[in-house]
Amino acid sequence: MNVYAIFADHVREAVAALAGELPEAGALDLSRIVVEPPRDAAHGDLATNAAMVLAKDLKMKPRDLAEKIAARLAQVPNVAKVDVAGPGFINLTLDAGYWPGVLAALLRAGADFGRSDLGGGEAVNVEYVSANPTGPMHVGHCRGAVFGDALASLLAFAGYKVTREYYINDAGAQVDVLARSAYLRYREAATGETVEIPDGLYPGDYLVPVGKTLAEVHGSEYLESPESEWLPIFRTFAIGAMMEMIRDDLQALGISFDVFFSERSLTAAGIDRVGLTIEQLRRTGEVYEGRLPPPKGAPIEDWEDREQSLFRSTAHGDDVDRPLVKSDGSYTYFAGDIAYHKDKFDRGFRRMIDVWGADHGGYVKRMQAAVKAVTAGQATLDVELCQLVRLLRNGEQVRMSKRAGSFVTLREVVDEVGRDAVRFMMLFRKNDATLDFDLAKVIEQSRENPVFYVQYAHARAQSILRNAKEQHADLPESGAIYAHAPLDRLTDEGELGLVKRLAGWPRLVEQAAHAREPHRVAFYLHEVASEFHGQWNRGKDLPHLRFIIENDRELTLARLALVHGVAAVLASGLGLLGVEAVDEMK
Repeated sequence: MNVYAIFADHVREAVAALAGELPEAGALDLSRIVVEPPRDAAHGDLATNAAMVLAKDLKMKPRDLAEKIAARLAQVPNVAKVDVAGPGFINLTLDAGYWPGVLAALLRAGADFGRSDLGGGEAVNVEYVSANPTGPMHVGHCRGAVFGDALASLLAFAGYKVTREYYINDAGAQVDVLARSAYLRYREAATGETVEIPDGLYPGDYLVPVGKTLAEVHGSEYLESPESEWLPIFRTFAIGAMMEMIRDDLQALGISFDVFFSERSLTAAGIDRVGLTIEQLRRTGEVYEGRLPPPKGAPIEDWEDREQSLFRSTAHGDDVDRPLVKSDGSYTYFAGDIAYHKDKFDRGFRRMIDVWGADHGGYVKRMQAAVKAVTAGQATLDVELCQLVRLLRNGEQVRMSKRAGSFVTLREVVDEVGRDAVRFMMLFRKNDATLDFDLAKVIEQSRENPVFYVQYAHARAQSILRNAKEQHADLPESGAIYAHAPLDRLTDEGELGLVKRLAGWPRLVEQAAHAREPHRVAFYLHEVASEFHGQWNRGKDLPHLRFIIENDRELTLARLALVHGVAAVLASGLGLLGVEAVDEMK
């Protein structure tokens, strides 16, 4: 039950009826009408911009139009008062008797309250993490991993058919570097001698067990062999070992994928899908043979003064056309990425969402242009950038890892503070803003720690329900049964405020999904927790506001219904974020 959607329909009906009486009215775009909470709760329960956005089309002053719309809305059932404010905003106050029905609908729906059909079953591919398979995941990968996973859950809850995908970059030069690094660890294990890791290779201790396993399997077979013999073998083995490590790291964070897509598969099995994609773009004029002009100012990494295959990215707003084939005949990363997204399109995805680190911001425009070109405009690519994470401990920056040497691994952070703290705090700030993550602060049991504060609200709700059951053994277990409680007994302003806050959950889900902003869920849960804790504290000071009233069973049932509603919404929202809704705090 989405209160805001219901009344948005009422507003549209009122506007349409009014427009039918105005011969000068033109075609109206009613999709611009928004119904939302007013900025000041004292102004009412709902506010709409209908008069402001349609006044020009109806050839009326916004204030005059607002008065006419308000007169019609005053006749809508459950509307107690309609006010026109400022230049033409319309505020609605609903009957107090309307809100018990909303709470009853929440209790009947349970975990499905807020679930939406916004997506209409549309297939969406969400690709995230996609860290190079060259070592353990570091804390920088963590934010994109959590954001992408929460976004996928949010979109699924909003009615999209979501596929979670990880792109394995196993075809570039970096995996050859990995193989050479693993070979040195193999030599170390096979000979018992300490091997110095030169600059340019991966020095982390995480490759030591890889080298030991290779030595156990191959003995001294490749100690004197040329690189051409052992490189492909060691590369395949090392990539497999790194992906197993990455999967374990992701599992520790509660993340799994539907698809792991290998970049190498694009040119495997005798079919060069990258080359085929380039030829397709050449036929449509998006790829041509030409020379790049010399770079001005800062050097362009992929500039070469030669005739080469170029993608016309400047036609789509990029600074320079982009090369697709290197001078040695191998493909650029960009060429592989185009073919990869073409493969997504061929698998049926018309909507693609990629989650990248902020350092890839300059790559967005050309990749979106390429997707548009290679799908003839039938698919869209949305890119969400995740800013850096600064890892702190009591305000001091943490830089080094015991395991990796040069960076702090994701697993070290999860092992130290726990999955829930990592996931919630990675989402308690918008993804395009830098995040400070303090290892000491996120495990504090205080209201200043958002994840504790929200989890404690759910635990407190469960504690109230347990205490009520101890005092009244015949109380129902199911929240759905409480939909039949005398909910009209909820008359305190704090109680009604909580019901109204819970009523906003379906709207919040749709807004967050549409904007691709799961942090809105974390913020909303914090607001619910704050109001719930506040109502509990009021009961400490004013016994008649407590959730359990010994000599008034009906009022107790009504307030326990509210507690069930709070618990259901908190559990639903935490579930979307991948955070446990704990029943008690330890």
